[in-house]
Amino acid sequence: MREVETSSSPPPQFSVMFQKLAMAVKAKTYEFFTEDGESINPEGGFSLLDSTEDFIPDQKVVVLKPDSPPANGSKTKTLLKPKPPQIRRLDTQMGLSLISSLFATVSSFEASYLQLQAAHAPFVEESVKAADRALVSNLQKLSDLKQFYRNHRQSLDLETDSLAIGSPLESRVQENQSKLRALGTVSNRLQGEMDGKDLRVWSLRNKLSEIQKSNSKLSKRLSESDGGVVLSVRVYESMLGDAFKDVKRFTRVLIELMEKAGWDLDLAASYVHPEVEFAKKGHNRYALLSYVCLGMFRGFDGEGFDLDGGEDSSSSLRELMQHVSSNPMELLERDKECAFSRFCDKKYHELIHPNMESSIFSNMDRNEAVLSSWRSLSTFHESFVAMASSVWTLHKLALSFDPAVEIFQVESGVDFSIVFMENVLRRRQDKNLWMNPTRAKVGFTVVPGFKVGCTVIQSQVYLTGFKCK
Repeated sequence: MREVETSSSPPPQFSVMFQKLAMAVKAKTYEFFTEDGESINPEGGFSLLDSTEDFIPDQKVVVLKPDSPPANGSKTKTLLKPKPPQIRRLDTQMGLSLISSLFATVSSFEASYLQLQAAHAPFVEESVKAADRALVSNLQKLSDLKQFYRNHRQSLDLETDSLAIGSPLESRVQENQSKLRALGTVSNRLQGEMDGKDLRVWSLRNKLSEIQKSNSKLSKRLSESDGGVVLSVRVYESMLGDAFKDVKRFTRVLIELMEKAGWDLDLAASYVHPEVEFAKKGHNRYALLSYVCLGMFRGFDGEGFDLDGGEDSSSSLRELMQHVSSNPMELLERDKECAFSRFCDKKYHELIHPNMESSIFSNMDRNEAVLSSWRSLSTFHESFVAMASSVWTLHKLALSFDPAVEIFQVESGVDFSIVFMENVLRRRQDKNLWMNPTRAKVGFTVVPGFKVGCTVIQSQVYLTGFKCK
């Protein structure tokens, strides 16, 4: 559109312009009403030329140009509604074939996946590759079925034999074969688990047979001994604790006699374990306790403490039961030539030297002791017999084990090891004592250690390096 502004010059020929505008309007109006099926007389239509309005000068006039006529040879374009796509109906036979083939492919995929899982445990490379190829093939077939169904519905010219689809019966057979293959894979896995459990059962039965044989052997030994005793580490530790209590009781009695006789205990301790510096003055008692304990256990690993020899485990267990069932004091009075009596005589002369005996008993009142032998003083005698009886019983019990219990002693000066040693001061730890920062050394052994099978009973040792604050 364009604007034309009036001026003071004489107006142009407006009649020609209005005539053209009227013709354009009439043509448009005619086209509009002709679409509705009505006929319009051009002569009777509305015309701007018939207007009686006078021209108003000095006014802006808007001129509407008619549409340009179409160029010669051009064709008018007509908008058409798109036709709905024609969907091909799927016949019953083709639908059954597609569905059957789909289920057969899915079943084959499931069977291949189970085979892939089974091939990983244990890992078999060839089986894994074969199962992987089968999985990819089944996925490709599923994709082909989907594409065929889509193309078949949208295209009228698609041939039905463009994809090899068997009959429903063939697909059913393939589906059942895939299910059998899946069940076979699961069955093989379960069979493997059953074989593993059978192997474990066989191993446990062999262990049970060995335990039963061992129990039978122990039962036979117990029946031969005419008694009942349980051979275990706990039993041995309990009897060892009782023996150590009796050793400490006798040592306490011996120290009291030595003090009454005027003995210098520090000098006696230095004679037993020279070059050992005690942390406290009263620790010299551990040296005398070590002297008595090691003396009583000397020869422990020999059969019968090297008195008789030739004893076996069954006779040791039988002697153990006989000794436990009798009173050691009465046994000595009844049979002074028995093995236990000879053991007591031997150990007494090893511990109590004649000079020591005369020194201890010489200053005693005649009413307190008869100085003919070690049986003189009742308290001394009873404590010694109780100690000897405990060690003798422990020795017989050690020989009853199979293999026999081993005894060991820690040498002086070696480094302390918590596996084989125990500090004898551990249960009576004094807050006024502190350990040297350097590694603790063994001063001497107080109680020897033992090895019962694979179990180690720690040796009690006195450590050097303690200082008083």
